Amino acid sequence: MNRRPLILVCNDDGVHAPGLQYLTEVAHRLGEVVVVAPDSPQSGMGHAVTINDTLRVADMSRQKGYPMYSCSGTPVDCVKLAMNKLLPRRPDLVVSGINHGSNSSVNVIYSGTMSAAIEGAIAGITSLGFSLCDHSYDADFGPSLPWVEKLMALALYEAPVKGMCLNVNFPKGPVKGYRFVRQARAYWAEEMDERTDPRGGKYFWLTGVFEVPDTGRDTDEYVLSQGYASVVPVTFDLTDYAVLEKLRQMAHAAAEKE
Repeated sequence: MNRRPLILVCNDDGVHAPGLQYLTEVAHRLGEVVVVAPDSPQSGMGHAVTINDTLRVADMSRQKGYPMYSCSGTPVDCVKLAMNKLLPRRPDLVVSGINHGSNSSVNVIYSGTMSAAIEGAIAGITSLGFSLCDHSYDADFGPSLPWVEKLMALALYEAPVKGMCLNVNFPKGPVKGYRFVRQARAYWAEEMDERTDPRGGKYFWLTGVFEVPDTGRDTDEYVLSQGYASVVPVTFDLTDYAVLEKLRQMAHAAAEKE
């Protein structure tokens, strides 16, 4: 009964990403750690799973000094494989990241980092996804690490709801603290940049500008702009309950007219 919590660590930037190393170091302060991460970058994979190919696993534990595995699949594959085959018992916490780049606002939909965390929540395990608003490989994760540890401890010992999932984003540079906020309404104004290869064939490169029309001060985008980490509770239930209620009211009104 006195055993330390078991923490599963994953990411989408790949098993060699610096952000994964930093998150693993923090996790070791709080519990037993098993790392299962993709063998190559899987950014933007969302909640993809591998169904038309095999999954390969390489055991890196001996060279690391703790249980660590690289997986040929997606971040979600890593979590599924860990919970079904690689972990000694059910984990107490799933953490994903620290991602090189923001996963705030609508980016949560595309994020492999957050999909790994959401997969943990689907299994009823409290989960957190961590991201830093800096895409650089040599990004400075130092200012965010104390807050990573605080939030992981909160999730382990003070979570108000079992199986909750938190999307945590850190601003680049100093971090004043964290704020519990909602996801900002935003979108990508995208374009397909058309180019020509040396053989004359056409190909396309996705480009775009991130637009945030939401001016609320209770959003992730706002608090990040103010130097705070944003913490957004997310769920895999995509039901729009407000619209559902309106549709039910419409159906009820139509039935009364018949």
